[in-house]
Amino acid sequence: MTVDASSLASLANQAKEWRRTIHQYPELLFDLPKTSALVTEKLTEFGCDEVVAGIAKTGVIAVINGSNGPGRTIALRCDMDALPMAEQTNLPYASKVENMMHACGHDGHTAMLLATAKQLAETRDFVGKAVLIFQPAEEGGAGARVMIEEGVLDRFGIEEVYGMHNQPGLAVGSFAIRSGAMMAGGDRFVITINGKGGHAAYPHLARDPVLAGAQMIVALQAIASRFTNPFDPVVLSATFMEGGNAGALNVIPAAIRIGGTIRTMNAETRKMVEERFREVATSNARALGCEAVIDWRPGYPVTVNDPEKTKVAAQAASAVAGADRVNTDWPATMGSEDFSYMLEKRPGAMIWLGNGDSADLHNPAYDFNDDAIVHGVRYWLSLVDQRLNGTAGE
Repeated sequence: MTVDASSLASLANQAKEWRRTIHQYPELLFDLPKTSALVTEKLTEFGCDEVVAGIAKTGVIAVINGSNGPGRTIALRCDMDALPMAEQTNLPYASKVENMMHACGHDGHTAMLLATAKQLAETRDFVGKAVLIFQPAEEGGAGARVMIEEGVLDRFGIEEVYGMHNQPGLAVGSFAIRSGAMMAGGDRFVITINGKGGHAAYPHLARDPVLAGAQMIVALQAIASRFTNPFDPVVLSATFMEGGNAGALNVIPAAIRIGGTIRTMNAETRKMVEERFREVATSNARALGCEAVIDWRPGYPVTVNDPEKTKVAAQAASAVAGADRVNTDWPATMGSEDFSYMLEKRPGAMIWLGNGDSADLHNPAYDFNDDAIVHGVRYWLSLVDQRLNGTAGE
């Protein structure tokens, strides 16, 4: 599959305009009417063989059949939703929606996959079928899981799945990937510690949940430092504590709440950490005459790249960037990604795309680097070419 440089540059410029339009009108979770409508309109305009909207409420699927006969079916996936935060970039195309912004680059991901769809629909120079997944609700809504539950993988005969995410700090035109666990599983918790309120001058007549909470936070840190292998990463962060009243500093409250997140890189470790967490929280509260009520909120699983499909992705990236610009041993990150649900069901891989020297993800000053668009599109086209026309990974 050959695309001349001038055509690719023109395509990237179109994608930049789509990206900036999406950027100005960010939407959250499953509520993506404008974004979904734009994606559906473009895919239909491109002449995709099948365009199906309304999956997981606002998700869109495009099917493009190759002109060189039947073969395997692979899926390319992007995410479309923004974040509930105020943009601080002062860009001419900055968000026009109060307290919403594309601070993770999903606008760029969507634009690159749209450009890929346009090129594939025009050329069709491949064997088999490419299914393009435009997914809602990656930022906390588990949109990938909902799409799977609604039958996307089976309905479209998807055999392999591939994802791509931009990475600040990685040079534009470069890629990074690793085999196996690439991103952490992320769970959340809220603990309500019920004690007995009373006068702060007579603590023996109360059951102090504040003290219980303080000791509990310290004790919970021992899970990572004393119950897990030092080479098996675990992060446990208590991120808020609330209770009592600053206007009544002589009152021991009857209850407080503690919340936070836990990140793990191994499914078995994840299970063990939850069990130990419940034991530590419950016993620490009981030791001070209090009760711990645990609200455990399971998050995304560990994102695990299939070893063989990692080689496929790295080979596709090397074909467009050069092997010296593809890091195949990029450090795992404790961030989470709901593409993990798809990788649990089908072999595939997620790859990082360089976003250059930009603000970090989820930062109010972040912006997707438009210079990365052409490289992302070239990667997708290379992946389709090598996986559907060649023998990569076999």
